[in-house]
Amino acid sequence: MIGCRFPGRVFPMRLLLTALGSYGDVHPMVGLGAAMQNRGHQVQVIANPHFRAVVESAQLELVPLGTEQEYDNLAHHPDLWHCWRGPKLVLRTCMAGYLRELYALVAEHSVVGETVLGAHPLDIASRMFQEQHGTPLASIHYAPIGLRSMRESPRMFRMWLGERVPDWLKQLQYWAGDRLLVDRWLGSEVNGLRAELGLPPLSRILHRWYYSPQQIIGLFPDWYASPQPDWPARTALAGFPLWDHATASSAMELPAEVAQFLSEGEAPIVFSPGSAMTEGQAFFAAAVEACQRLRRRGILLTRYPEQLPETLPETVRYFGFVPFSKLLPQAAAFVHHGGIGSSSQGLASGRPQLVMPMAYDQLDNAVRLERLKVGATLSRRQFRGPAVARQLAQLLASRQTLDACAHWARRCDGHGALATACGLLERLSMEQP
Repeated sequence: MIGCRFPGRVFPMRLLLTALGSYGDVHPMVGLGAAMQNRGHQVQVIANPHFRAVVESAQLELVPLGTEQEYDNLAHHPDLWHCWRGPKLVLRTCMAGYLRELYALVAEHSVVGETVLGAHPLDIASRMFQEQHGTPLASIHYAPIGLRSMRESPRMFRMWLGERVPDWLKQLQYWAGDRLLVDRWLGSEVNGLRAELGLPPLSRILHRWYYSPQQIIGLFPDWYASPQPDWPARTALAGFPLWDHATASSAMELPAEVAQFLSEGEAPIVFSPGSAMTEGQAFFAAAVEACQRLRRRGILLTRYPEQLPETLPETVRYFGFVPFSKLLPQAAAFVHHGGIGSSSQGLASGRPQLVMPMAYDQLDNAVRLERLKVGATLSRRQFRGPAVARQLAQLLASRQTLDACAHWARRCDGHGALATACGLLERLSMEQP
């Protein structure tokens, strides 16, 4: 029975984690799963088979959801990185589109009295299963944007949520977004399945029901987002997990060609618009121009090289996958889209960051990085070679920025964050009858 403890010992549990989205979504769950497995628990990860190598590199069991072609289709969809159409696409494709298949997988791989569920922010199937069967569930949020607050509200595209905005206006915007948009995108599929399961219909699906009533885990530290009094009950912050391929194997080194480039000159500026970005032509063109203007070396990271300029100067190199935990500490600065995985790895590296937010949590992360005085922001429209060069020059010349980067890097503790999250999951299992 889960939850039984003798002094100094927790009986093994079965942990079923869902990891929906891109590499920035999968890495934290795999890192958490690996840490739990090292503590003696049995772990399965539900994810797209595109990530089989990532999951199996940590010696975890993959439960495939969808197909690799479906992942590739989503990555190449022209709306994916639009600030408005992107979230609509993701909610309809991932949250509603996979709802029934995901619910079936959760039901198939859950064992009554033994399984604990760890739900990705796009996974409402696990929440529905918990509601029906009482299975222990932790809602796991990678970034503060997932936790609504009228006090220190996360920043979102096309919403007024700043410090001077009154609570009633914030509440009205959330209400309108839930009822007029989210419920339209999700309601038919969600309430259709709920009717089949004998559950009552929902409105404002992403409001209070959305969160597990048992445990919410934030995979970010309190100095990045201070806990708010109106966050959902049972919310606990663990810290940035900082897991990537290199974490899975302590002996993993940088690819030989990357190590050679690093050894041939001064520390380069690293540019990455996100692992799923396929429409980054303008981003990479601006990156190359900025490097030339600054007379600095650069590294461009993408799994889709067709976005790159046809020719690159000798001082700028392109690579596919390179683990941030190994690369960024050897960089001069980091330029990226503002995803929470990139932002946290940038903080841990102690390097200045320049962010070009496009959608999702990216604007909020950019604002928080600026508050920590470790970086600056350029909008997608502003992100051109001359502007990128000016911002980078200012960041690299600022003693205040460099000191802040060093300060917050010392506060990043990936192992400690994973240990805290594991403890919360174990406590959750022990609280169940």
